Amino acid sequence: MSLTESQGRVDAWIAQFEAGYFDPLTNIARLSEEVGELAREVNHRFGQKTKKKDEAPGDMAMEMADILFVLICMANREGIDLQAAFDAMMTKVENRDAKRWARKQ
Repeated sequence: MSLTESQGRVDAWIAQFEAGYFDPLTNIARLSEEVGELAREVNHRFGQKTKKKDEAPGDMAMEMADILFVLICMANREGIDLQAAFDAMMTKVENRDAKRWARKQ
């Protein structure tokens, strides 16, 4: 599914509810919360802070998907085309960093 399709799917889901999209400050707080949840899981897997024995295993993929959902909500609310923005960012990176690292043989 493309980012454009994902934005449409989220918009269709949000459109069912009177509340609509949260305001920008609420969304950035939600985004911070979701990034924190991903950071906690990464720390549990790869860092020095291991999980407690009774703590359920986490799901990095779902934490990343939660972040993506909030980002899509933010973009939709602000009328941002994430596919166009992502494509432009990749073009920038591909040009700027083309010779930055040694290529695989």
